[in-house]
Amino acid sequence: MRVVLDTNILFSALISPHGTPDRIYRAWRTARFEIVTSLVQLDEIRRASRYPKLQAVLQPAKVGTMLNNLQRAIVLERLTIEHEAADPDDAFLLAMALAGDADYLVTGDRRAGLLQ
Repeated sequence: MRVVLDTNILFSALISPHGTPDRIYRAWRTARFEIVTSLVQLDEIRRASRYPKLQAVLQPAKVGTMLNNLQRAIVLERLTIEHEAADPDDAFLLAMALAGDADYLVTGDRRAGLLQ
């Protein structure tokens, strides 16, 4: 099974150990499924982890470990954005799901939805 995890799920796994996002992340670490990620998402993790709001709750070493771990996921180098998302910044998630033939896209976004 292939899964795309929204960056907010990955950050939540680091912020709240033993919460649902952390259980999902640990399930991947024990090979229960494959994560599909991309260079775009890895760059987003690096960039967003430096935001002051996130720096207050994220430990840089844990972010670094997660980035290293994600290098062992299915990493897509090129993405073609073909579909619009409710938030244009999330369009890459749809592209990852399609290009990586993902079975699921998991997000903690409570807005109306990822798709327009």
